[in-house]
Amino acid sequence: MVEVGRIKLGSQGLEVSVQGLGCRDLSALGKPEPDMIALVRHAIESGVTFLDTSDFYGRNANEIFLGKALKGDVREKVELASKFGLLFADGKLDIRGDPAYVRAACEASLKRLDVDCLDLYYQHRVDTRVPIEVTIGELKKLVEEGKIKYVGLSEASASTIRRAHAVHPITAVQLEWSLWARDVEEEIVPTCRELGIGIVAYSPLGRGFFSSGAKVVESFSENDFRKRLPRFQPGNLEHNNSIFERVSELAKRKGCTTSQLALAWLHHQGSDVCPIPGTTKIENLNQNIGALSVKLTPQELFELESFVPGDAIKGDRTAIGTAPWQESDTPPLSSWIAS
Repeated sequence: MVEVGRIKLGSQGLEVSVQGLGCRDLSALGKPEPDMIALVRHAIESGVTFLDTSDFYGRNANEIFLGKALKGDVREKVELASKFGLLFADGKLDIRGDPAYVRAACEASLKRLDVDCLDLYYQHRVDTRVPIEVTIGELKKLVEEGKIKYVGLSEASASTIRRAHAVHPITAVQLEWSLWARDVEEEIVPTCRELGIGIVAYSPLGRGFFSSGAKVVESFSENDFRKRLPRFQPGNLEHNNSIFERVSELAKRKGCTTSQLALAWLHHQGSDVCPIPGTTKIENLNQNIGALSVKLTPQELFELESFVPGDAIKGDRTAIGTAPWQESDTPPLSSWIAS
């Protein structure tokens, strides 16, 4: 097994495993809970100690599951991250960042996870009705009260990140970043690096695309949200698969899988980047860890990036209504004070 190293995430002191584990699917319907707990503990024993969840995953079920997985002395071995802000209200997706909701959400997550403190707490999506200063102000209070250690944002614009960071240091920004999603490289990543903010890359395998290309759709269940994503629609999918095949050829020359190559590319983007691939299979987890042993030369990085320039993938990366970072600007603080 490849040794999983450690990195400093952000500049406030948080240290995490160089690769994390996205836990969203571990509590999915039909997944045997003992097997999924065994996977979490295998990850921790292997050195993957940065665990990512949210109160939105499974509508609270994922946090409850992870709380069970961390019973005993396991909690002290991990860096636990959760998120708030996405919810269903009256059957519709909503986003909230008002102070009362921030506090209530945090306290509910602590109870479900059965922990006293979260290592990292993100705003899952930015509430464009509430000035970001107001949301971060409440998170700052939670830090001062010892309920969370570090503050993060997810899918936030550069201006939102700057405004938030001015109120309380932001430790990490979680964003979709992979060979499949490179829109963040122009503005968001440089902003994080300027401010000393760590980068957590979710869906580093292109929502499973780099596992098997177009064939991945054959594994989608009837209610898999990916079936709604434009990039998996006919026409777009065939075009995108031609890119997968080029990446796959380089992977064969490197003696690794295509998914390992895609992960290795992210690991080569800097020591401030932590991908958090998710899986429900131990063999896939081991394979993801194996990506850490894939070393890319500058020429190979150039070749790989030439296959997938920023505008190469066809179709939007998100479904309608899921609020990518381009839609995350909030009103000025003065508007909230005036109201």
